[in-house]
Amino acid sequence: MPEGDDAPEPLLPESLTRGNGSIVLAATPIGNMGDATFRLVSLLETADIIAAEDTRRLQRLIRSLDVTTAGRTLSYHEHNEAARTPELLDLVAAGATLLLVTDAGMPSVSDPGFRLVEAAAARGITVTVAPGPSAVLTALALSGLPTDRFCFEGFLPRKAGERAARLAELRTERRTMVFFEAPHRLEAMIRALHSEFGPERPACVTRELTKRYEEVIRGPLQHLLEWVEGNLVRGEIAVVVGGAPAEAPTAPEDHVAAVNQLMSQGLRLKEAVAAVAEDSRVSKRELYAAVVAART
Repeated sequence: MPEGDDAPEPLLPESLTRGNGSIVLAATPIGNMGDATFRLVSLLETADIIAAEDTRRLQRLIRSLDVTTAGRTLSYHEHNEAARTPELLDLVAAGATLLLVTDAGMPSVSDPGFRLVEAAAARGITVTVAPGPSAVLTALALSGLPTDRFCFEGFLPRKAGERAARLAELRTERRTMVFFEAPHRLEAMIRALHSEFGPERPACVTRELTKRYEEVIRGPLQHLLEWVEGNLVRGEIAVVVGGAPAEAPTAPEDHVAAVNQLMSQGLRLKEAVAAVAEDSRVSKRELYAAVVAART
């Protein structure tokens, strides 16, 4: 048998192969079945229990991969996960290997799975991951926007007021943002982004990632708004938006008027300088000197 660096990695970490039950979160293809990993196939074949977001989608996946499963299949979705989680954990505690898959991509990322991991951690049950396709990372990589710092925001609220409030919170977010959206709500979403972030904010709409009709549209929000207004959009959508640009640094001289305003309201010079310097993030010493220089 190969040893050392030439030895193949086991299906599960060593800590999960000592007769104990285990939970494996496995990523499934987001469109192209060729993206299924060897590890996913092996886990589907060997798991004692497969918990699936949609058992019909699971059967299609199994047929596409020409896999024969030996384990029991259970549904695990947003409507039953609260009730089913204790049942699954009891099975794992009794020694079962549980494989959790969702319709596409990584479980727990905008999909069921978080509650299972949270509850498993509380009971001291170890969880591992079989990584693979991710719509979030695929869209981010294709966007042409900065990838060194990013955040995933999932789906925006459907109601216009709640959506506007969420975007107002994100207006100054400096990281690249990744969203999911349904095709019939995409125009309203882009219009809201355009209104809150401005027409020049760079963004990217990705559609049907890894599939036959994959499409990537990049440009400022003004361009994307014109595109979505003129097209009937279908399929799975991920939207990537550039972070807020850095604010131009201000000079102490720019805040002299604010200091004078506070002094006219009764504050002493040092108090007014301290208050304005804290709000504007400029040096108190330099701001004090600028106020004194403006008086001479």
